Amino acid sequence: MLSSTWNFIKRHKRKFIFAGAFAGGVYLLGKYAQRKLQEMQEREAAEYIAQARRQFHFESNQRTCNMTVLSMLPTLREAIIHHLNSESLTALLKSKPANKVEIWEDLKIISFTRSTVAVYSTCMLVVLLRVQLNIIGGYLYLDNSVTKNGTLPLAPPEVQQQYLSSIQHLLGDGLIELITVVKKAVQEVLGPVSLKQTLSLQELEQHVTQIRQLVEGGSGSSRHKALSWYMMPDEENTLADQASGLTENDITTIKLLNETRDILCLLWSPLALDCNCSLSSFSPDFSTVLNTCLSRGFSRFLDNMAEFFRPPAGDSTLCSTPDSLSHVSLPLAKIIPIANGQIHSICSEVPTHFVQDLLMIDQVKEFAANVYETFSSPHELQK
Repeated sequence: MLSSTWNFIKRHKRKFIFAGAFAGGVYLLGKYAQRKLQEMQEREAAEYIAQARRQFHFESNQRTCNMTVLSMLPTLREAIIHHLNSESLTALLKSKPANKVEIWEDLKIISFTRSTVAVYSTCMLVVLLRVQLNIIGGYLYLDNSVTKNGTLPLAPPEVQQQYLSSIQHLLGDGLIELITVVKKAVQEVLGPVSLKQTLSLQELEQHVTQIRQLVEGGSGSSRHKALSWYMMPDEENTLADQASGLTENDITTIKLLNETRDILCLLWSPLALDCNCSLSSFSPDFSTVLNTCLSRGFSRFLDNMAEFFRPPAGDSTLCSTPDSLSHVSLPLAKIIPIANGQIHSICSEVPTHFVQDLLMIDQVKEFAANVYETFSSPHELQK
């Protein structure tokens, strides 16, 4: 029995060796596939956790952006009111001065200038803070990811403070320059309009459009600075101010400022060719953001003004027509105080329809996501 079995094995020796090798190979291959599958699952789980963590950090950063905008609006409002003080003129009018008409003319220019400046500067504040806080947010995400390995932080607290303090340009020199340009445009458009002349809402909108065209495009041979200049100073001035004795933090801050300036160049497409921008691949996304905010902001401003162009309550004929507002006209003298008070709605620390509209614009959200994605990517560590 044993000898016959042994002879059988000897006759089929090669087959047994082949079968054994095959079975062993299948076993090893199965183990290898199992290990690779486990590694793939672990990698996918790690990537999912990292993506979820990144998304959570981004959403938290956007809430910070919104809160920062609201917290800075009172400062912006007070700065505008300080430079365009209509309250002193209204106080003079109450004393019934001899030059009453002259004071009303000044009030006309100041009232429309400060409401227009309020729209421009609030839109700029929303956009600029979206850029700055998402650049910082991206770097902070990377810092939290790599500092455990002993790598120096990309954005230490001192750099963050220096970098974010550049917003003072919009509240200072940039705002003063913007006021000068807007006031000149308002004077050109509304200066010739009599205080007694009646204006419909549509005519008021046409005047606002003309003012925007002068501010954003200049007139005749004049060409105003890109709107980005009101948000940040020229690169040459920034570097000149810090040309000597630069610390490592100063160099990092200048790098952040230059990256921000590159993005802002692309935000204002009509003048983007004047900028030496290194982020041209983002221009389709960024070039429309500020313009969209401005269009929405001035649309909301006119909506607020429209509330005062309602037909009289007893006029059933006008109230029943869909375009009833187009039939209502008000003397310019009555529109002036309405425009003058709009700054309190535009630059309000309490969330109003005006500010909420700007913060909820889809292009603004996409823009913020693109900035954060760019500056939270690991390739930033190689720069």
